[in-house]
Amino acid sequence: QLQLMESGGGLVQPGGSLRLSCQASGRISDYYIIGWFRQASGKEREGVSCISSNGVGTEYRDSVQGRFTISRDNTQNMVYLQMNSLKPEDTGVYYCAADWNPRSTSCTAHHKGRYRHWGQGTQVTVSS
Repeated sequence: QLQLMESGGGLVQPGGSLRLSCQASGRISDYYIIGWFRQASGKEREGVSCISSNGVGTEYRDSVQGRFTISRDNTQNMVYLQMNSLKPEDTGVYYCAADWNPRSTSCTAHHKGRYRHWGQGTQVTVSS
């Protein structure tokens, strides 16, 4: 079974930046769609972004579009989420997840049930 581990979370001030990393235990390029999700205290887990298995297709929820960027490093089996201009409402536990979908060219992060493999999460807190 594929293992995922997130890192890079922390405490930042509004307007600051963080880069989250998702390390996979095996090859994900051309095999898995990778999604980023977040869960604020007392709320449902929601999709943030995703990237297709071939790295071409991406999707962002409206509230982060223009501020967040998802990317893949195929040589290291890693996926990143660069988060800029952070806002307090971005606070939450961020998870990466993988969906077996070989050779996909598009993705969606709005249906978390499609993602079989999940990391343990990393806390992101945006506060003054």
